[in-house]
Amino acid sequence: MRQHSGIGVLDKAMTVLYAVAEQPCGLNELCARTGLPRATAHRLAVGLETHRMLARDANGLWQPGPALSELASTAQDPMLDAAAVVLPRLREITGESVQLYRLDGHSRIAIAALEPASGLRDTVPVGARLPLTAGSAAKVLLAWADPELQRSVLPEAVFGERALAEVRRRGWAQSAAERAAGVASISAPVRDTAGAVVAAVSVSGPIDRMGRRPGARWAADLVAAADALHKRL
Repeated sequence: MRQHSGIGVLDKAMTVLYAVAEQPCGLNELCARTGLPRATAHRLAVGLETHRMLARDANGLWQPGPALSELASTAQDPMLDAAAVVLPRLREITGESVQLYRLDGHSRIAIAALEPASGLRDTVPVGARLPLTAGSAAKVLLAWADPELQRSVLPEAVFGERALAEVRRRGWAQSAAERAAGVASISAPVRDTAGAVVAAVSVSGPIDRMGRRPGARWAADLVAAADALHKRL
């Protein structure tokens, strides 16, 4: 659930930005996604376009604009600083692809990723937006998410509330061929200083190497990596 500042026009503008970030869209789709009146949605989108926060693609649809990446490049993110230290070690231990995901609306986004030097791999580029309906990282992020988000996602998910309860009980999740055929993964929650789950750290790779129950092999190492990330935040 996104936070609201109480500043109406700012909250509406952010709603427009998040809606366009999900997928480029025109005015009709923007209104459908945001619930904003047509005139309001158009005024905000055009204003954001003027400030280069939105741009038009070749089809005339709004998409995230260049100013967003320009601003992001100057931001300091403690999570990324921690990942730069912890993820290389996790890749070395497992020999598999490693990722760090954050919750973003009804999706998860890869904010850090490393691939093994050779062999088959599960390539998830930084910035990739994946659904919350499948995969071990989706289970982790949804297990501790707002109940309203859980209720909206679970009807479309390949897992149910019982699976999320199991994730909360044991402290990690695993999957096999849920998000992509032939891929297995295991994920653990990363907590901030207050104990809230703010990310999911994952290891993924071919089922032929990781097996259909990768937790049996990598759960302890993954939980240790999640704890290392927590301590560096």
